[in-house]
Amino acid sequence: MTQRIGIVTGGGAGLRAMRDDRCARSSLMSQESPIVYLARHGETAWTLTGQYTGLTDLPLTERGERNARRLGERLKGLTFAKVFTSPLRRAVRTCELAGFGAVAEVDPDLVEWNYGQFEGLRTAEIRADRPDWQLFRDGCPGGESPAEVAARADRVVTRVRAAQGDVLLFSSGHFIRVLATRWIGLDPTGNARSFMLSTASLCALGYQDDLSRPVIRLWNETRHVESPL
Repeated sequence: MTQRIGIVTGGGAGLRAMRDDRCARSSLMSQESPIVYLARHGETAWTLTGQYTGLTDLPLTERGERNARRLGERLKGLTFAKVFTSPLRRAVRTCELAGFGAVAEVDPDLVEWNYGQFEGLRTAEIRADRPDWQLFRDGCPGGESPAEVAARADRVVTRVRAAQGDVLLFSSGHFIRVLATRWIGLDPTGNARSFMLSTASLCALGYQDDLSRPVIRLWNETRHVESPL
């Protein structure tokens, strides 16, 4: 069977309107249509410089910590059946500062893309030797291929769909972009590059009408984020 997919934007009312909409549904529909919230970690020194940060375990900057707390304010009032975080400390710290450290479970599949030989480099530096290189198509020598990252994303999708209720995930930018494409049944090789994502941003995945129609309900929500000067 062909799975229908779609994107539903958050709109001006954002998450609160989404929650109001869910409350208006029947209790059965609420149980069958959970929302998966995706939180990208806060700013690090390498997100500022544009360096690929895979398994390098960097801390948050001071602004990154402030935005992690603001993310917690953005999530206030929502409840979750499960909270999962990447084991990398930039994600763990974001989770803690947002107020979910005590209940979060570490999920190794939420770790950022392993960039291998490209770790710490910028796109321009990589393309000086490989002008046509694209992360989501080509992967990284000595690191992960797109298929390997997609396989991790598929495992996460399976786990969160089995949860009884809403789920909150803390992870990193490129992995979240792959996860979003896999949620709606797209091949990340040709699609994930189009999903831009800011630090400390919030996204939401869900369904439209029934479980056969997975959608992106909210993408790159940053109203709560303190921008660089």
